[in-house]
Amino acid sequence: MKISELMEVLNNHVPFHQAESWDNVGLLIGNDKLDITGILTTLDCTDDVVNQAIELNTNTIIAHHPLIFKGVKRIVEDGYGSIIRKLIQNNINLIALHTNLDVNPKGVNRMLADQIGLENISMINTNSSYYYKVQTFIPKNYIEDFKDSLNELGLAKEGNYEYCFFESEGKGQFKPVGDASPYIGKLDSIEYVDEIKLEFMIKDNELEITKRAILDNHPYETPVFDFIKMNKESEYGLGIIGQLNQTMTLDEFSEYAKKQLNIPSVRYTGQHDSPIKKVAIIGGSGIGFEYKASQLGADVFVTGDIKHHDALDAKIQNVNLLDINHYSEYVMKEGLKELLEKWLFKYENQFPIYASEILQ
Repeated sequence: MKISELMEVLNNHVPFHQAESWDNVGLLIGNDKLDITGILTTLDCTDDVVNQAIELNTNTIIAHHPLIFKGVKRIVEDGYGSIIRKLIQNNINLIALHTNLDVNPKGVNRMLADQIGLENISMINTNSSYYYKVQTFIPKNYIEDFKDSLNELGLAKEGNYEYCFFESEGKGQFKPVGDASPYIGKLDSIEYVDEIKLEFMIKDNELEITKRAILDNHPYETPVFDFIKMNKESEYGLGIIGQLNQTMTLDEFSEYAKKQLNIPSVRYTGQHDSPIKKVAIIGGSGIGFEYKASQLGADVFVTGDIKHHDALDAKIQNVNLLDINHYSEYVMKEGLKELLEKWLFKYENQFPIYASEILQ
């Protein structure tokens, strides 16, 4: 399996366009034509993680946090530069799955929720997604070749299904005039053609490639086509809300979460004897969504990097907060390994997949 093939699989399951605009995801360092010798998942790509990849003869690292985030002005043997140099020197590919993994329904927040043992899970903030319904008209004799061309470009695909088209037959007519150079018909003569109205759906980021595909592959000199913009509630969204199988006090829940997540310490703000049954989670830095979670009925909002004034404001508003720190996202290492094993089951005999055990 080549890196380019892996990127297609990742984009299918954890779409890169779902990442925030400020984020930096995808293949950050590497060569998409290389064959994969192994995959190592990690929270951060540190020097120790690169050394582990070298020892395991693994040429692909998938990290949650991007190593290259802001503009890189120089790469020298110091700090991040030394890590980048070592990756390049050892021909190791580095891929980042960050906010696109955060909003994924099976991503980091779901992994945290599973670790804590939440049930009846739903999203805190579901995204709205845009897509387009495409319709165009093709001479009946050319329809199969036209569909094949679109399919080769990965269009008209929905989840695990390809070649998703709808056809309806009709009679088209036109009259070439002036300087027209018709593929079918004659100048100044009305031509009647058995046509197929072809309809299919595309993602919002496939608009330009679809336009070009129609223009390049349609037999007509001036093809007719429409793009109808549609909106739907996405399966992607930030944050998870669910229920514990038994009610605990805030004090008990903080100890329980600490144990379940295997982290050295947690901090909470709120009444220590508050009953906790419904829990909302946003891994990393999720402050700003605590009141939305409370409106949805959450008894406590779990996140990381909570600042003093945010904690004080929440306490005044009677909103319970539990700070599990940013490192708690480490659960994605094993969680992503398990997802990759499912997504890449056809390649299980070609290369191993590891979850880095290095603490970061």
